Amino acid sequence: MSDLVNEFNTYREKMNEKILAADNKVIKRLFNLDTNTYAEGALDVKTKEMLGLVASMVLRCDDCIKYHLGKSFENGVTKEEVYEVFAIANIVGGTIVIPHTRRAAEYWDELESLK
Repeated sequence: MSDLVNEFNTYREKMNEKILAADNKVIKRLFNLDTNTYAEGALDVKTKEMLGLVASMVLRCDDCIKYHLGKSFENGVTKEEVYEVFAIANIVGGTIVIPHTRRAAEYWDELESLK
């Protein structure tokens, strides 16, 4: 597995376990709400992940971008589709999103190298 992808996933998993082990009811409910938000519903999971990716890029959260790129990749988003998502995020968020797009493109390449 790519070092970049593996490092992100390992750290995320470790810290989520630590946070959830604190047994804070509000945090547990928030994590559960997040999980349920991206479940299949009127919108399919693939569409929801692409929406999450746009929002994450506009909000400039690199960890969120990596997470949604990974989930998008798992759900069959193509390179062409992900670059359309990048375009939407840049139109909505403006040029301040460009550095995040660079890192997102790098991460997407790493995901594709895992095929």
